[in-house]
Amino acid sequence: MAGEDDRAQGTWDKAKGSVKEAAGKATDNEDLEAEGKLDKAKGGAEKAVGKVKDAAHDAKESVEDALS
Repeated sequence: MAGEDDRAQGTWDKAKGSVKEAAGKATDNEDLEAEGKLDKAKGGAEKAVGKVKDAAHDAKESVEDALS
């Protein structure tokens, strides 16, 4: 699908962010914890972009099917 790469990258960034956030909490490293939270937010946004791309692709196919 059109948004597969974005969704995959988003999943990776969210997982990476979770690890960084946990490591930051465990070591009292506020910068690492904040970086992890930022990565998780970025991952969520990338996954949302992927879903929007998929929806747009599906809508385009529906219109093309209706016109043919």
